[in-house]
Amino acid sequence: MEPSRDVTRLVEIMRALREPGSGCPWDLEQSFDTIVPYTIEETYEVVDAIERRDPEDLREELGDLLLQVVYFAQLAAEAELFTFDDVVETVTRKMIRRHPHVFGDETARSARSAKGQWERIKAEEKRERAEARRLRHEAVDAGKVVTGDWLPGSEAAPPTGLLAGIPGAFPALLLARKVQEKAATVGFDWTEVKPIIAKLREETDEFETVVASADRDAQEDELGDILFTAVNLGRRCKIDPDQALRRTVAKFRGRFAAMEASAALDARDLKSMTLDDQEALWVASKTAGPVS
Repeated sequence: MEPSRDVTRLVEIMRALREPGSGCPWDLEQSFDTIVPYTIEETYEVVDAIERRDPEDLREELGDLLLQVVYFAQLAAEAELFTFDDVVETVTRKMIRRHPHVFGDETARSARSAKGQWERIKAEEKRERAEARRLRHEAVDAGKVVTGDWLPGSEAAPPTGLLAGIPGAFPALLLARKVQEKAATVGFDWTEVKPIIAKLREETDEFETVVASADRDAQEDELGDILFTAVNLGRRCKIDPDQALRRTVAKFRGRFAAMEASAALDARDLKSMTLDDQEALWVASKTAGPVS
């Protein structure tokens, strides 16, 4: 088999890897659940390549991420749920449908700013998914067998309420921001920075009170309140909390590397130094240039 620029070749490769008897033993053991951690890892590696402005790595990581999509589609095909072609058709239909001002007729183009258009389209899509679930249940009742653990009725009931559509598997900072943004659509939100800062101080005081106790549950709860409030503060100031934290981590890593370099110049090891000596290197690292 030869490499190709055609995505169907990737689909063929994945099908071969999953072919019983002749496929890859490791790939044959995998399932939807076991592949999820790799998908998350590949997503973050794409982000890392972008942040480092490394086009070679980005090209490779995007391929790895695409492989995850093809992998899940192959697993779904084996379970008679859907195919990779179905995935492509679904997303292309969605993009065309959600952009009538680009792909629609002249009437749609002139109504590009129609209030509520985006939410109306999403609501229609939600109704269609519900109808698809109903038809899938009827198909099983009629005798069609669906393999694996994706039998209709085994899925959790669709959640309801304003916050129901936000995936709980989001990274915590993103999840907090999404929940807050959605709650803000009905007016449940601070409108100024000052009361949020006051709330942050209040939560910090509460954490200080419980940190001296042996109640780990209370400590976790109060620390969560601090982080949730900090996310709200960033959102109100139009600062992405995840990006802000990543920036701080990058800054810390750079300064820590400078500390290591300084210690090495004196033939010292950070582990053998006192905290005061380490602090002196840390202070010096704040004014040091980038570490080569």
